[in-house]
Amino acid sequence: MSVGILAYGSLIEDPGVEIEPLIQKRINNIITPFKIEFARSSSTRGGAPTVVPVVEGGSTVSATILVLNEEITIENAQDLLWRRETRKEGSGKHYVHPKTYSPNKMVVEQIVGFSGLETVLYTKLPGNIDDLCATKLATLAINSAKSSDVDIDKDGISYLIDIKKQGITTPLIDEYEKEVLKSLNVGSLNEALDVCRGKK
Repeated sequence: MSVGILAYGSLIEDPGVEIEPLIQKRINNIITPFKIEFARSSSTRGGAPTVVPVVEGGSTVSATILVLNEEITIENAQDLLWRRETRKEGSGKHYVHPKTYSPNKMVVEQIVGFSGLETVLYTKLPGNIDDLCATKLATLAINSAKSSDVDIDKDGISYLIDIKKQGITTPLIDEYEKEVLKSLNVGSLNEALDVCRGKK
């Protein structure tokens, strides 16, 4: 049984302490079979915008499939991915597929026969940012970066920096970055972080 996890965004560089040791290989330069956009305000990132699959707008992006050891079952992989994405690593808790739709319930979806693997998993959360625009994204990111309640490097500006490093582009990303820089009167996202953290 070959099971893989479709990773884009922060999952590529930080698969988590449970998944990382189980990765057998990585398949790079995979195009997502869905479009993504900065359409969700994440409660675990102080309200910062994060990329999620979208029905309208967005764009397909380059992703990586994390192929897990052969002894990992689909059920095991679902648990691992769900715990990583909901920050429950090490808890031993199990994923339960929601019976009804909920805007705050993460769903682990399956793609059968994708890129030569029997099953590929990915997480799906609905967008929750109304009237999506670059100005609103910038405001959310800056507020999260200024918040003392948000863990270091888990804020929206740090997330945007990481997304750009991975070469991910969406229809809104360029204007989103420009709005962050304009709002803080800086020339780079790293400077923006310094300003938000009171270093400048």
